[in-house]
Amino acid sequence: MTTLQADTTRASAPVNPGKRRYRPLGLSEIQLTDGFWAARQAVNGGATLEHCDRWEQRMGWISNFADAAAGACPERRTGTVFSDSDVYKLIEAMAWEVGRTADPALNARVLELGGLVAAAQRPDGYLNTHFGAPGQPPRYSDLEWGHELYNYGHLFQAAVARLRTGHADAITEAALRAADHVCEVFGPGGAEAVCGHPEVESALVELYRTTGERRYLDQARLFVERRGRGLLRPIEFGPSYFQDDVPVREASVLRGHAVRALYLALGAIDVAVEDGDGELLGAVARQYRNALSKRTFLTGGMGSRHQDEAFGEDYELPPDRAYAETCAAVASVMVAWRLLLATGEEIWAEVIERTLFNAVAVAPSRDGRAFFYGNCLHQRAPGAPVDPDTPSARAASRSRAPWFEVACCPNNVARLYASLATYFATATNDGVQLHQYAPCRVDTRLGDGRALALEVRTGYPFGGDVEITVVAAPDDEWELGLRIPAWARCSALVDGRPAIGPLERLRGPMPPGTVVRLSLPIETRTVEPHRRIDAVRGCLAVERGPLVLCAESSDLPGGLTVNDVEVDPAGEVALTEAGAVIAGSAIRAAEPDTWPYAPPEPAPDAAKVRLDADPAAPGPEPLPITLIPYFDWGNRGPSTMRVWLPKRTAGPG
Repeated sequence: MTTLQADTTRASAPVNPGKRRYRPLGLSEIQLTDGFWAARQAVNGGATLEHCDRWEQRMGWISNFADAAAGACPERRTGTVFSDSDVYKLIEAMAWEVGRTADPALNARVLELGGLVAAAQRPDGYLNTHFGAPGQPPRYSDLEWGHELYNYGHLFQAAVARLRTGHADAITEAALRAADHVCEVFGPGGAEAVCGHPEVESALVELYRTTGERRYLDQARLFVERRGRGLLRPIEFGPSYFQDDVPVREASVLRGHAVRALYLALGAIDVAVEDGDGELLGAVARQYRNALSKRTFLTGGMGSRHQDEAFGEDYELPPDRAYAETCAAVASVMVAWRLLLATGEEIWAEVIERTLFNAVAVAPSRDGRAFFYGNCLHQRAPGAPVDPDTPSARAASRSRAPWFEVACCPNNVARLYASLATYFATATNDGVQLHQYAPCRVDTRLGDGRALALEVRTGYPFGGDVEITVVAAPDDEWELGLRIPAWARCSALVDGRPAIGPLERLRGPMPPGTVVRLSLPIETRTVEPHRRIDAVRGCLAVERGPLVLCAESSDLPGGLTVNDVEVDPAGEVALTEAGAVIAGSAIRAAEPDTWPYAPPEPAPDAAKVRLDADPAAPGPEPLPITLIPYFDWGNRGPSTMRVWLPKRTAGPG
């Protein structure tokens, strides 16, 4: 059995490819120091982690491990078949937070949780609180829905977080024993099977990267290559739900359950990168590009359908029925990050920025103790006030809920936020690249060992000035890469001169004290949907820098909801400190009482055919419509909200 040791040779980051275009920076090399994301990290570490821990204790998911060790399952077990995974995600989030802050109390809690988990492990490495004990279903008897391998994946990622932040302990040893068990049961000559929920694939690769144990990578490749060959039993949603309809190399777009599809993409990218498999990497990049261009909401959210939490068909993007699960947004960031590291293409950094600021940041409340599970772009009716002591049934709540019976999303956001700085910058042999902008400090070494330190100051995303001060640098020339967002490409200035590409590269001797200034125009702009997105045809949306804006009924007068307004497509959008104001109208025309359709133009006998209850009802009234960042909606109590605003048109009603 491989002996795990703290991995001090690799970056303390969730993703660390052995082969890459860019090298990720670890928590010891980059720290967020102020501003938008640092504030969210502080809330995550100071409130969300404790909140998740408390709820998992209350729901009994943590005590499941003690009960399993004592032989008290299934009588006392609580939660879903995959509730073990939420404990593992919580441990991972805590591990990254310990790596970020060195909090001794939190480290003690990680050790305590790890001991509980390890005590429940069987002698052969099997670890699950729902299967395998007397009175429980047999091991691996329900690969479609049982999530046993999925759970292992999150266990392995928790172990990687511990190892890369300098700790080898009970949770890391348990992960290694479980990984060996997986290879023995599902490896060559073993069961030719896959899990209904991908996750273990990417985790096995990261465990390989940490330990050097080749069979973990080989097992991940086996799972990826087996997918799409009909190994899972038929279900009502069809094999595409599990991505079991088409082999990974042959698929053209992400489909089926959105989180499953994105987690599978993670594993396939990781396998392709480590094995130098350009065909596999190209196939996944193509699928992701196609999903971005045809199956992704303006916010970066993915997943159109509530019924099966799945991608819809091309251009099936209904704003009011958008599922856009928070976990899918987190997974999309992880996919884009891997593609950025592998290819160096800045389009993937663009995806990360849009998704982080909108589809991810919207999920937690300001205090970090309530969450959206799904993230619609149009809420027609306000949700009821939420009881802070009552868990919600998955995405049933129209308001942020304190907890869920299925609580994957809070823990997923927690682990991403705890490690967030590692997604902001990269290094190469001769320089550093800043892909996301936030006040931060970078202190790293280039490929040849030369020290480089930078201090970044900015008010981003509300202000577009970015100042980079060189604190330490090589004596000779080196390179600084600055991403120029697509929305600012034509008017960004770097050191006073126009930027010319998606990544502006400054090369030369830049000694300590050098200051580089990037100026990005944080202005409002209107955008329109592709003509094939039927659900929002005739609407427009407003963006400001990287932020998607929305209208919320909290800002409307007289009891209006967002369903009562329309905007002037030719009107100007005025920038405000909090968001923007757009010229619009309150729609106060009487509602039809028999039939909501009428000719587009008045006919000669219009008085006879008009079906409005009151043809003399007043028309639209001028109304300035306040827009706020989408990530902040729902923080002022129950409300209605919409991102896509109908354009004012002439016509009946």
